[in-house]
Amino acid sequence: MLDITVFQKEQQVKEGTTLYEIARKQKSEKGDYVLANRNGELCELYKTVKNGDTITFISTNSNTGMLAYKRSMTLLMLKAFHDVYDTKKVKVIVNHSLGESYFCIVEGHSKEEVKAILPLVEKRMQELVEQNLVIEKRTIHTNDAIERFRDYDMEDKVRLFRYRRGSRTNLYAIDHYEDYFYGYMVPTTGCLKYFQLEPYECGFLLKMPSKEEPNKVAKVIDRPKLFQILREADDWGNTLEINTVGALNDAIVAGRMNEIILIQEALQEKKLAELADEIVKNNKKIVLIAGPSSSGKTTFSHRLSIQLKIHGMKPHPISIDSYFKNREDSPKDENGEYNFETLEAIDVETFQQDMLDLLEGKEVSMPTFNFISGHREYKGNTLQLTEKDILVIEGIHGLNNGLTGNMPKDFIYKIYISALTQLNIDEHNRVPTTDGRLLRRLVRDASYRGTSAKETIARWNSVRQGEESFIFPYQEEADAMFNSALIYELAVLKQYAEPLLYAVPMDCEEYQEAKRLLKFLDYFLGIPGDSIPHNSLIREFIGGNCFDI
Repeated sequence: MLDITVFQKEQQVKEGTTLYEIARKQKSEKGDYVLANRNGELCELYKTVKNGDTITFISTNSNTGMLAYKRSMTLLMLKAFHDVYDTKKVKVIVNHSLGESYFCIVEGHSKEEVKAILPLVEKRMQELVEQNLVIEKRTIHTNDAIERFRDYDMEDKVRLFRYRRGSRTNLYAIDHYEDYFYGYMVPTTGCLKYFQLEPYECGFLLKMPSKEEPNKVAKVIDRPKLFQILREADDWGNTLEINTVGALNDAIVAGRMNEIILIQEALQEKKLAELADEIVKNNKKIVLIAGPSSSGKTTFSHRLSIQLKIHGMKPHPISIDSYFKNREDSPKDENGEYNFETLEAIDVETFQQDMLDLLEGKEVSMPTFNFISGHREYKGNTLQLTEKDILVIEGIHGLNNGLTGNMPKDFIYKIYISALTQLNIDEHNRVPTTDGRLLRRLVRDASYRGTSAKETIARWNSVRQGEESFIFPYQEEADAMFNSALIYELAVLKQYAEPLLYAVPMDCEEYQEAKRLLKFLDYFLGIPGDSIPHNSLIREFIGGNCFDI
């Protein structure tokens, strides 16, 4: 018998007992237990316990647990496609996420063909769940993995593993169907009870739960503008022949990066010019810019202002933060802390009145907010709009109609900006856009704010919660969307982020996330930032920009 501690309670189990066997006996209030934290290390449930182990289990009610669920669900779906088509060579590509769903395409199949096959695939997935098959983990030599994936016609993985440093590679299998996945998986198909396949545009959605409600399929919120810009990013990746990490690494080795950097920067400049053309053509006087953390809003505002100046306009940058309520009037959250993320922290009435007065040609005293004293201040700065003046306003609530409700819509132009990466690790493993933004923030916080990677990671969940509440619900209110991601940027950020992540102590909660990000960056070959233009959006994070930021 072995002595172990589970959720701070001591118990005895037989030698050879797996974590999965123990997890099945634990009661989870919300979500199934799918992973474990054993002695401070994240691990999968197929492992056997050892004497003296201290164990807590991780459910699908957590970020880590839900990510494992979604990875495993992808494997289940691919296995079902393989069974229905009776071949390993049907090519299903996981493109990007839409809410809690993955948008996928079946290469070489029309919309009608996809619609016809989905009920059969979904039925097969349900059968596999009912069979409660083990999701088996296999470790093989990397060269053998390359040969297997060449046989499976998974060329993306062949290219990826060509640059793998490790001599061994982990594969996951359901009943002899195997694939590679970045990250841990759930123990059995019986854990994957909640899903739905639904035709969507030129492909289909793999619908899954959210961590907030892990026991039901999340509702899909239709976001056509966001979907369009994601598809545009995919198309550009295809045009450059770089839509996976392996393809990017090939381009680096082939010496193509200077050309790719110039093409990407030129594309973004073209988009900025088109936005400026649209704003001036339609006589917009107020441009509102909003987006999640580390989207490059500040550099974007400067570059858009330059494009507006080309039209003879005189842009005036304004931060919505200047209209914060005085500290004593600010709302508080459930913990009694000041909540600066909510719209109620903004003096909306004063903001709207100032904007209306400016549109009417009146001279207005413009405020600034003193974050040390917690009070709005007026220091004699005034503004009066003429025919050529235009306001460029940045802030997280820029798309919220609650901010602009009383202002004339004909003069307002709203832009949503986010870093929506074009890359996937391979055809079945996505690069989450949140990872790209987190790495941007890690590098910027260390360079400009003296914040450690540990501190940035610790705050990230809170930042993400604010985005989910105050930014993402208003995406479709935008008149235009701008993708600030650069296809090459993760290869650049790698050299800046890795030393910061290695500095995260092993004995802290943030270590596991730092370890995950280091493993993620290991897929990329690094490139220096010397040839990146000084007005590039990525300069906002790595330094060397030509703007006063």
